[in-house]
This record gives sequence, C-alpha cells and structure tokens, in this order.
Amino acid sequence: MLPSTVSLIKENVGSIIIGIKEATGDLTRVEPIKNMCGDDFMMWSGDDSTGSEFVLLGGDGVISVTANVAPLKMNLIMEAALAKDRKKVEEENEGLKGVHEELFCQANPIPVKWALWKMGRVEEGIRGPLTVLEEEYWGRVEKALEEAGIL
Repeated sequence: MLPSTVSLIKENVGSIIIGIKEATGDLTRVEPIKNMCGDDFMMWSGDDSTGSEFVLLGGDGVISVTANVAPLKMNLIMEAALAKDRKKVEEENEGLKGVHEELFCQANPIPVKWALWKMGRVEEGIRGPLTVLEEEYWGRVEKALEEAGIL
C-alpha cells in the first residue's frame, strides 16, 4: 500500500485505526508515512532484520518473531532504538542477525516453533494446518541459535 493510501485511510477512519504493521522491509516508507499521518499514528515493523533501523528512523516498535526466542535481547534492542542509540542497537543486534534470517527459512511460525521446542520451551509437534520444520533446515536454525547464545 502506498504511503499516500495509508494517509488517506487514516484521514477517513483514523478514529478506529491507530497504526500499521509495515512489513515490506522497505525503510524508505517510514518517513513519508510518519510525515503524512502524524506522530500519533503508530508504526510497527513486521520485519526482524530491519526492525531496529525502522525504529531508529521513527517507527514505534517491531512485531517480532525473534522475540519469541530472545525476548530480553529484543527488548534491549528496541529500548536502544527508541532512545536513538545506534551504537547500542548495533552491538546488541550483531549476534541475532542469523536468527532473524533463519527463523524465516520456512513459513512463519514453523521455524520459531521448532526453535522453541529445541530450547525446551514447548513440546515436540505442531498443530495443523502447519507442518513440522523440514529436516534440511534443522542444522541452519540450530547453528543460528547457538551463535546467538540462545542454545
């Protein structure tokens, strides 16, 4: 949806729509949407790999998959981003880059459910219509979790 369309929707039904989950990964959209819709219109990233930069550019937060396996780390990253502390964001985010990527190796939420099982947080198995993480991805997800210090 174009930023101008977001603005038009906000103008016409702003009393019932308080914000948008912007999951395109296109960081050039943050500024025009904020400028057209105002600071009272909330914007959340739906993309973990660009979420911290999204917030540094004026977004309000991230609807995060990674936070399911690294909640404290994602909280620290978002607090730093909201405080516009780019250095801390980069330091905290460095170890999670592989996690951000590998948790999307298959359709969400399949990889994160597998990761939570591997961490001992949930029982093995997955409820339909989802399928289990394909075995070819197990090593990739496990390696990313290990490199991030999660496993």
